[in-house]
Amino acid sequence: MEQPSNEYSAPSFEFLNAPSTAVAELPQPVQIRREKPVVVTGASGLVGTRLCIELVKTGWKVRAVVRDTAKAAHRLGHLDLEMRVGDVRDRHSMQAAMKGAGSLVHLAAVAIEKGGDSYASINTEATQVILDAARAESVERIVYMSQNGSDSSSPFPFLRSKGVAQNIVTESTAKWTVLRPSVIFGPNDEFVNVLARLVRLSPLIFPLPGGGSARFQPVAVSDIARAIIKILEDDSTIHRSYAIGGSTPLTLRQMTERILIAMNTSRVLVGVPIPLIRPVVALSQKLLPNPPVTTGLLDLLSMDNVIEHNDLQHELGITPVPFAPEELLYLRKITVGSAVSSLFRS
Repeated sequence: MEQPSNEYSAPSFEFLNAPSTAVAELPQPVQIRREKPVVVTGASGLVGTRLCIELVKTGWKVRAVVRDTAKAAHRLGHLDLEMRVGDVRDRHSMQAAMKGAGSLVHLAAVAIEKGGDSYASINTEATQVILDAARAESVERIVYMSQNGSDSSSPFPFLRSKGVAQNIVTESTAKWTVLRPSVIFGPNDEFVNVLARLVRLSPLIFPLPGGGSARFQPVAVSDIARAIIKILEDDSTIHRSYAIGGSTPLTLRQMTERILIAMNTSRVLVGVPIPLIRPVVALSQKLLPNPPVTTGLLDLLSMDNVIEHNDLQHELGITPVPFAPEELLYLRKITVGSAVSSLFRS
């Protein structure tokens, strides 16, 4: 988990509720646009936190849009940036957030539906709200974080919602760029950390859905942040989509083996057919406030999530951080107690 520096000072939060009037502007070169704030939605999430850190470090003015003030203060409070509190579904809030901005990085999304946070409202409808707000405030440059495999006709609700949102972006008049990553790993991620917590909760034997044969291409959050900054600073990336992943495709079994080494522990890995796991996952989904896996995400563990042509290397010139045990040592912080408490976190 990212830890704030010792010289922590509480950020000032501004709540967004006032609409703004659009002002027509001419297209601006990168060096001029860079002097204006870059708006980051989902700024206190996994990618948002790392991106804000790197943007501030490289001299960008950052306007971080967050919803959870406590989490935002913990993860971003030590940074020299502007913090805004608002709901990405609220038109007035988002238009106020865009006022005077030069660019937008739209990261806010949900992988698991909870309460009123549905795929339709957060992943899809909010993207339209944000695009409308950006257009009203003449924010031309937009980077959208999609997902490898996203498709508006996908049978999987999460991938379908991201696919519809991606279409909203690419069919807009904005100067957009789309990123389509495989699974992302790093402190506070909701894939590798979930596997590590399940390891702590599974003594001796660890079940692998479908035998762990599905392949992934995990990419480090630091590489995602580097890619976004490179895109913001290079207008040749406009109206292009980039499929990005790590250096090597790995099966779920291979990923789990590396996780076990990083955690300095061992388990017997046993393949279990997904139909046998589904009832357990469905029950935990009903009983737990924060289930580690849903039936929808379980289905995604049965399909490959790899990149045929890795644009991270071939187009953006970034050498991926390997999914290696020495890059996963943060998982050692996970204890049985923290793994149990995560299940009941609302």
